[in-house]
Amino acid sequence: MRLLIALPLLALAGCQVTKDDANDTISMTYNEEVAENAAADASNIAADVANDVENTATKIGDKVENTDVDVDVKTDGSNAQANAN
Repeated sequence: MRLLIALPLLALAGCQVTKDDANDTISMTYNEEVAENAAADASNIAADVANDVENTATKIGDKVENTDVDVDVKTDGSNAQANAN
């Protein structure tokens, strides 16, 4: 879904607007090469972010040990017995 939002923004990166004050005109041209470069840059940034997230997850995983957690749950009002761990 986010890609659908990003595509029009990347297309805008290829638009070049020029204003001619002498003739009081504005012109817009679309430079496909600029748009492709912007898309490639965005892709490279996304890949870098994904790599950083993966590396961070690995570092966290290396530092976190498995932990046993005992939980006592009473489900029958006052007649319930606590777990005897």
